[in-house]
Amino acid sequence: MLTTSDRFISRRDLNRMWRSGLSRPGKAALLLATLVLLEVAGFSYAQPGTASPPPSLTNEQAQAMVKRVLQVELEEAQTSAQSHPLQYKLRKQSPRIATTKLIVESKDGDVARLIAINDGPLSADDEQRENARLQGLLDDPGLQHHRQEREKGDADRARKVMRALPDAFVYTYAGVVDTPQGLSYKLSFQPNPDFDPQDLEAQVLKGMAGELWIDVAQQRVTRLVGKRLHDVDYGWGIIGKLDQGGTLLLEQADIGNHQWRTTHMVLVMNARAFWKIIRLDTTLDLSEFTPVTSGLSYQQAIQLLRASAAGKTSAGGPGK
Repeated sequence: MLTTSDRFISRRDLNRMWRSGLSRPGKAALLLATLVLLEVAGFSYAQPGTASPPPSLTNEQAQAMVKRVLQVELEEAQTSAQSHPLQYKLRKQSPRIATTKLIVESKDGDVARLIAINDGPLSADDEQRENARLQGLLDDPGLQHHRQEREKGDADRARKVMRALPDAFVYTYAGVVDTPQGLSYKLSFQPNPDFDPQDLEAQVLKGMAGELWIDVAQQRVTRLVGKRLHDVDYGWGIIGKLDQGGTLLLEQADIGNHQWRTTHMVLVMNARAFWKIIRLDTTLDLSEFTPVTSGLSYQQAIQLLRASAAGKTSAGGPGK
């Protein structure tokens, strides 16, 4: 049985026909006859960079796709930083300040160095504080160990939320969108009235609606956007409350060699946890991903960060 990809004839195939030994009128007749026969057989001539739109999905297929794709996301999230570690820039924007850090992933957890404040170079005092902080990490490995444990805790909480996504919402097919990565399925979601979160972390999903985009070719999440429709109490309102109107935007992309990473995130939320008021208005942008050696220690990661800072200083960058 022919697959979708089998039903295309490429420009290369047509060029081979044209370079055959036939006369020009014979070549033209052959090409015309070939195209007619292919059309009758259900084939299409594919221009480079184009593809037929994918078939629409039933609601059952959409729900099954979400479950399958998010399982892949979970598996990749657990292994990607260790199997394919990276160096990248992380810009964090809040209403008060914008900071840019250079991050290196190591087997001992991420190591960061502040490289800009409000998109400007660090002052001499800021440079000195960063150097002292990194030296403190080298002198006391326990500090990096505690940081790694916090990272693991954050990752565990994120995985609990991701595991709940297929059951937290009812997904419906809403079409196909064209993105810089290619075509993505667009799925709308509404709260699932039967959703009973088993984890405190998963309760943040209650009362949200939005869209989930899934890359057609690689079956990976490209965009998640959600908005809270109403206030949500968690822990019977004793532990806290999430206010109506909070929004979450998450974008992912293939950064090369089929490695998918988060590239953009926006989190706006007003909440109460016990007696503490929490207000978040944060935008994260991740860029300039570069592979680093697998199995890198955190000490080696610090050396990379220092070498990068020294290179920018000598080139007239921050710190000069």
